[in-house]
Amino acid sequence: MKFTDDQIADIGEEIIMVLKTVYDPEIPVDIYELGLIYDVQISDDADVKIIMTLTTPNCPVAETLPQEVKDKVAEVEHVNSVDLELTFEPSWNKDMMSEEAKFELGML
Repeated sequence: MKFTDDQIADIGEEIIMVLKTVYDPEIPVDIYELGLIYDVQISDDADVKIIMTLTTPNCPVAETLPQEVKDKVAEVEHVNSVDLELTFEPSWNKDMMSEEAKFELGML
């Protein structure tokens, strides 16, 4: 089934809402506001590709966090499949955080 651009946009919004429910266990801010999600691509078949990173390559949740993201996004209505790519290029740094995240962490 092919989705319209508007439907794809709605699916994208749902995915972002779901991503905002996933937290880095060491920082009380969700992974979306932290800037750990580099890209969310949605095909017109609703195949989703997420490119994300972790705060450090040795992050204690390196195995569980990407799986949690994949599982939660897969539950979004109409999502057909989820491909998750973990990257460390470019390396995450605190400049990637949203203003909201910086405020939450007392950095503003």
